[in-house]
Amino acid sequence: MYQFLSRISNRYFSKYSHRLFKWFFNISPMYRRSTGRIISVTKDLGRIEIKIPLSYKNKNYVGTIFGGSLFSATDPIYMVQLIQLMGRDYVIWDKSSMVRFKRPANEDAYASFEFTEEEVTQLKQQIAEEKEVNLVKLVEIKSKEGKLFCEIEKTIYVADKKYYKEKRAKKSSSESTVKVEV
Repeated sequence: MYQFLSRISNRYFSKYSHRLFKWFFNISPMYRRSTGRIISVTKDLGRIEIKIPLSYKNKNYVGTIFGGSLFSATDPIYMVQLIQLMGRDYVIWDKSSMVRFKRPANEDAYASFEFTEEEVTQLKQQIAEEKEVNLVKLVEIKSKEGKLFCEIEKTIYVADKKYYKEKRAKKSSSESTVKVEV
């Protein structure tokens, strides 16, 4: 459903697609539960900024932002952003994440997600050569004044769609021919 809405907004409302991206993301149930909100998106979707407000919805036992809320508010952003930037010829999945907490988040938290045009171009060239890539990106969650609450290292799998389908087909056929002797 989300990809369908994205295609419609890109096709018919391309001038406002960045605003629609923000709006759709913020009202989607999967993101609303994280307590995070996208607060700004550049027209080219190269930079996305979020806010995780300290509220009764995400306060933990000691009155700071629950670590799971910090993670879940950042979890989908890089993957969905990259899907929008790369286009439909690629398969993009979150592969892994590592969270390093630095200090308790006792006030509103903010994070920025950025891909430059050069980065996207290099990634497309690398995939043309290697067919699949594990991209590692770091996001820092900070206070408005810059106090670092935590770092999240995201590993994102990116592959050529045709290569990915062939790889999956080979894997499926090899799994179905495995013989077990008793």
